[in-house]
Amino acid sequence: MMISRLPTRPLLFALFAMCVGLLGFGLYLQHVEGMEPCPMCIMQRYALAAVGIVALIGGLHAPTAYGARIYAAVIGLLALTGGGVAVRQSWLQLNPPDIAECGPGLEYLMESFPLTQLLPMLFRGAGDCSAIDWTFLGLSIANWSLINFGLILVFAGWLLLRRGSR
Repeated sequence: MMISRLPTRPLLFALFAMCVGLLGFGLYLQHVEGMEPCPMCIMQRYALAAVGIVALIGGLHAPTAYGARIYAAVIGLLALTGGGVAVRQSWLQLNPPDIAECGPGLEYLMESFPLTQLLPMLFRGAGDCSAIDWTFLGLSIANWSLINFGLILVFAGWLLLRRGSR
């Protein structure tokens, strides 16, 4: 069976699984490898989580062709948002500023703020957005994030324009 003839539901579930896998890898890097995400990384995670949630809802909903186009448009907008943040972070990594723009590090936050103020800050991330802490095939996490958001955008565009299969 060709992918163009697959119903929308399994495609949306596959996108959801991809998002879960990518988010899981990010959490692995954070909690096992000890790499603190920067604020831009957190924003990309939110965008990826939103894509995954919309894909899951779409898969459970089993939309008509018209409904699938609405889900595709929303997914595309979310991918553009996350991709825009990834572009900015990739640019910062190529052209690092003299002073980190993303905010103070985790150690400083823990020493400077009580727990009630620290917890919300942790969800915003810490660290330097221009730092490259991990690479694979010569590309940073921000670069890989951009590639994945680009793939999601292409998928959303294809889903938006394809005919037929429910």
